[in-house]
Amino acid sequence: MKESARYVKIVEWSEEDQCYVGSSPGLIYGGCHGDNEREVFDELCRIVEEAVALYKADGKALPPPTSGRDFANKMQQVA
Repeated sequence: MKESARYVKIVEWSEEDQCYVGSSPGLIYGGCHGDNEREVFDELCRIVEEAVALYKADGKALPPPTSGRDFANKMQQVA
């Protein structure tokens, strides 16, 4: 398993931006966006892999993994 698999990747439609937006809470700020949901997810996966590689190259500890957490229910409580 790749270390990048330990981080949640979220792709959702943004009414405000009228496109899909990808993010990985807890690992990166910002993310990516586009008109094709699958392409946004693929790009997000590459970004997460690059972020993990940058942490390692800089000798920094990775943030705690976010996969396996119940983000959907936690996000509903915030909204």
